[in-house]
Amino acid sequence: MLAAALGRAGARIVAVGEVLAVESGLEVKMATTKIILVGSAAALFAIGGAQAADLPLKAKAVEYVKVCSLYGAGFYYIPGTDTCIKLGGYIRADTSFNASGAYDAPRWNGRVTRYSNDYVARSRLATTIDTRTATEYGVVRTYADIRFNWTTDTASRAGADNVGVYYAFIQFAGFTMGKAVSQFSAPWTGFPGNNTSYLIGGEDVDSGVNQIAYTAQFGNGISAVLSLEEASGLNGASPVSSYSRAPLYDVTSGFTPASNWGGTNVPDIVGQIRVDQAWGVFQASALAHQLRTGYAGYYGGGGGGVGAGHPDDTWGFAAQLALSLKNLPTGAGDTINLSVGYADGASRNIIGGVSPDSFQIWGGGGTRVAYAYSSDGVFSAGSSIQKTEAWGLRGAFNHNWDPYWSSSLFGSYTQVRYNDTAKALLAGTSICSGLLACNPDFNISQLGLLTKWTPVKNLTFSGEVMYTYIDQKNVGVTPIGGATLASEGTWTFGVRAQRNF
Repeated sequence: MLAAALGRAGARIVAVGEVLAVESGLEVKMATTKIILVGSAAALFAIGGAQAADLPLKAKAVEYVKVCSLYGAGFYYIPGTDTCIKLGGYIRADTSFNASGAYDAPRWNGRVTRYSNDYVARSRLATTIDTRTATEYGVVRTYADIRFNWTTDTASRAGADNVGVYYAFIQFAGFTMGKAVSQFSAPWTGFPGNNTSYLIGGEDVDSGVNQIAYTAQFGNGISAVLSLEEASGLNGASPVSSYSRAPLYDVTSGFTPASNWGGTNVPDIVGQIRVDQAWGVFQASALAHQLRTGYAGYYGGGGGGVGAGHPDDTWGFAAQLALSLKNLPTGAGDTINLSVGYADGASRNIIGGVSPDSFQIWGGGGTRVAYAYSSDGVFSAGSSIQKTEAWGLRGAFNHNWDPYWSSSLFGSYTQVRYNDTAKALLAGTSICSGLLACNPDFNISQLGLLTKWTPVKNLTFSGEVMYTYIDQKNVGVTPIGGATLASEGTWTFGVRAQRNF
């Protein structure tokens, strides 16, 4: 009604900022309305644009983390690449009672006195990095395992204990290059069912060795490996002057190290055949190890310096069979892990490595002592290297009571034997001075029980007890407080909390 009246009057309306002419025809009214709407929209856009210019630009939505399902759970694509990565590790707290040195070592390193610790503790952070990239030659893999430890009586007051690069290797086209588990080791390394790192009877080194290895896959879980591995460090040793390479008993100074290492010029040569099936795993491995001394002063000339003589180099070897049985009638997830090995001039593949090469257990309030020492070989002036033999048996039965509780019964048996020539050489040294009978042969037996409780996923509490017994063959009285030589045993107790991530 108002519009019609205005039309009849030919009126004009003056608005703020503009003049609106209203004509009498319908077309004029529609055109005018469009002009108003378009102008209003333009004004709104102009205001909005001015406000937006003052705000930060919003990034385009992208998928920053993408799950990589090619290699199992936990892998993700590194943004902008076709490489998958998995980060992991654990935090562990250990306490061991009646132990020596690091956590879970039996008290076999000396007399127990008021200066001895009745317990030791270790805290550890382990971090792992695993990357995989698919290529036309197969998967390229890199892996690293770095561990930070704080251990009783070894940690610095300033806050540093030790950092260990356990593994750092590259795998490509069947080759493994870098620091990895020795190809000689059993599939479970030194842990068939135990927490302790000191279950001997087989190689107990799980911290890796530098190597170049090639693995051939034949299908149906059958594979073969040829490896060249570093011969020095944890997995290698040389015989020592008239003794073994380990610390030995001396009538004037007790257990002292004697060493006659030579530099390595040939790596350990390792071969492995493995069958991995649904029923379990079978593995056979063998190793050749060069025994090479330095200059021996009593060979004449130079007092042991350059130009002195030395025994001829020789070769030792070790062999091992390992078997893991799964799908046992005792319960889901139960396993039996067994290994048996023999060494001639390569004793660290049976005894030693993480464990020491010499042992002593005291009893009777310090009136009795069992001591033993292993070696790769023994030599003297003008003699060849007399290689030391060792063999060991190690295993465990692992049982799951329910999804939260499990137990492992584990044990080992080890023998070390010296030939008659080596015994005669040792009998003429201070090692056997004053003894009624010098016989460095010995046996070590170990038996233990481990129980674990996992209340929630990836969090485990465990308790372990182990008995270690040294059956030594020397007869007589030591000059260390007049202690009688005898076979002795010791108990070790350990508790652990571990959170995997």
